[in-house]
Amino acid sequence: MDALRILVVDDEAAQRELIGGFLRKQGHEVLLAGSGAEGLARVRETRVDLVLSDFKMAGMSGIELLRGVKAVSPEIPFILVTAYGTVETAVQAMKEGAADYLTKPLDLEELLLRIGRVSEQVRLQSAVRELQAHLVERHRLEGIIGESGRMQEVLALVKRVAPSDATVLIRGESGTGKELIARALHFNSPRAAGPLVTLNCAALPEHLLESELFGHEKGAFTGAVAQRKGRFEQADGGSIFLDEIGDLSPALQVKLLRVLQERQFERLGGNRTLAVNVRILAATHRDLEQAMRDGAFREDLYYRLNVVTIQIPPLRERREDIPPLLDHFLRKFAEKNRRAVTGLTAAARDALLRYDYPGNVRELENLVERAVLLARGPVIDLPDLPVTLRPGERGPTGPEPSRLPDLLAGIEREAIRAALERHGGVQTQAAAELGIGERVLRYKMRKHGLEGRPD
Repeated sequence: MDALRILVVDDEAAQRELIGGFLRKQGHEVLLAGSGAEGLARVRETRVDLVLSDFKMAGMSGIELLRGVKAVSPEIPFILVTAYGTVETAVQAMKEGAADYLTKPLDLEELLLRIGRVSEQVRLQSAVRELQAHLVERHRLEGIIGESGRMQEVLALVKRVAPSDATVLIRGESGTGKELIARALHFNSPRAAGPLVTLNCAALPEHLLESELFGHEKGAFTGAVAQRKGRFEQADGGSIFLDEIGDLSPALQVKLLRVLQERQFERLGGNRTLAVNVRILAATHRDLEQAMRDGAFREDLYYRLNVVTIQIPPLRERREDIPPLLDHFLRKFAEKNRRAVTGLTAAARDALLRYDYPGNVRELENLVERAVLLARGPVIDLPDLPVTLRPGERGPTGPEPSRLPDLLAGIEREAIRAALERHGGVQTQAAAELGIGERVLRYKMRKHGLEGRPD
């Protein structure tokens, strides 16, 4: 057990000194207070890991001290000690937030055991808080790589919508990062401390998907040997992310509609109505409007889901994001695979920038990981990339090289050169005029041989 700073509060000096001396011998730092008011002042003025207080004291009682401590620092565990122990007193103490309860005459070994138990609970709670803080940090909006104007619009919308409880429909092609946006919505909302439960609606057949969503009772079907909570129950107090919502069967669409309307459902094979407090985030790559016209998707469900729509553009329509994504994935996979790969040759980078990425960001990520693993040296070169990305090495059915990228590159170079000239080489002002980030501008300057200008 780690050493703690323990505040012992008791208006009987002999008892106070006895407990304090014993705890000091166990390696703990001990603070002593002869009244509830003095104990509360200690909590306000210094760090305390645990409060051990007598229940019946002159002036402020142990329960009143407990309330005061919880008002100042709710996370401090509190153990109440009394010679007047009754069931009612114990219940009251626990309701008020006490971590444990002991009666006199005090068994010091039992006290040590209880302190150890509370200490372990505090350690676990601290670890959970650190993990939650790490998750929130990891999914901050600032952590999403998207410097293009269109992605900045998406992130601005996420920032406005995240604090609400509104249902959000995230749309975009496969691989654009719909789940990443869903996580950003959750971890930037008041529900961040609650669970985020995800389910891919296209990954399971209908009979299993219903059980996954709503749970089942024992004996509901062959193999249901015990009661099981569904994803909606697991997400209570947090958010649920339903990916590929456009693949739901008509029967499940009806049940989901009821949850959206009433936040209520029954487990499979059960008749007890359950209520949940959950925010629904959904995503699809399908054309739901066409699906409604075809009768494959319910209009009422569509309008319930479509409170706020976030449309993520495909990577080919936001090419300004490719350079920073390339650099991010290169660092990530070099570190993950312990490879001393530090960059790309100009030819390899150019090939990756020209590609259209039908699989979007996910495909780019996979390509970079493959290149890192196959790189023959510290720099990724053309031979380390798939043959379909190498100029002049496409298969017989591949598209012919086009001169359009060269024309566009020339236009881009001239626009950057002119902007830099107008602003005396000040990159921040040139980037603002061009509507791109400074990092993107610097990359394009290197690409077009415009480096060396003063900032």
